[in-house]
Amino acid sequence: MAFEPPQRLVRALGETAPDGDDWLEKLPEAARRAVELRELTVERVQLPGGRSSLVVLVRRPDGTPAVLKLAPPRARPESERAALAHWGGLGAVQLLEPFAAEGVLLLERLHPDVSVRSLPEAKALLEAAGTLRRLWVEAPGGHVFETVAERTGRQAGAMRASAAADAEVASLVDAALAAREELLAAPPEDRLLHGTFRQSKVLAGERAPWLAVGPDPVVGECAFDLARLVRDRVEDLIASPSGAATTRRRVKRLAESLDVDQERLRGWTLFRAVESGVRALRVGRPKDAELLLEFAGWL
Repeated sequence: MAFEPPQRLVRALGETAPDGDDWLEKLPEAARRAVELRELTVERVQLPGGRSSLVVLVRRPDGTPAVLKLAPPRARPESERAALAHWGGLGAVQLLEPFAAEGVLLLERLHPDVSVRSLPEAKALLEAAGTLRRLWVEAPGGHVFETVAERTGRQAGAMRASAAADAEVASLVDAALAAREELLAAPPEDRLLHGTFRQSKVLAGERAPWLAVGPDPVVGECAFDLARLVRDRVEDLIASPSGAATTRRRVKRLAESLDVDQERLRGWTLFRAVESGVRALRVGRPKDAELLLEFAGWL
């Protein structure tokens, strides 16, 4: 079978590496080799798929359904592998291969078309938050995961450059960077975090109702992880006349339900929304940027 990358993946990788590389060019052959090595039977490529990897629904030699995932180095697949191994299936998808194959992961098959986002909003937030809580564990000793300070430091540099070129977003960027500096001064805990958690990253499973997928793990405080969940369904929030009030209630409710400091959650939500909005501007997605920056202004 041909392993053509979905257009969503092609577009997203073009944003993260505008000068291009040869990963997409080599992907069909890499997928073919990965399938042959494991003696897998291919069912289909998952569409529309993710923004950082090719996901193929397969069956193992004994007929067990599984997922073959191939990701470029910039998506940090080895970091994902290490986090999934550490979680051991508790709250997250199970890693099926004990050995490392560069850029290739064989994973437990969940229900790829059923995410927690399919639930009514209040129920979806509750289930997503409960899943996230299970992932917040001590990082393994001697880990090589990126820290929140390191990741946001890289992002802060890009944000400053964008603010210098766009006066309209400069005040929000200044507020976000100030919040980051204050938050990093005295973090309350260090935990292994999912890193890119949102409702669409929680899929229905067989051995547990809901399990997280697609981590970009990072080590730091829990409020950083929870902050991305606050702005889930941002397009609905922006469209609502009570969007600003709903956002503030959501911050309060999520903070209380997961024992996270409300002001720290608000601060990280601000930083992450502004960072995403500025990045959307930079890669030519003005509508997404407008939504994110308006949301950030409510915080």
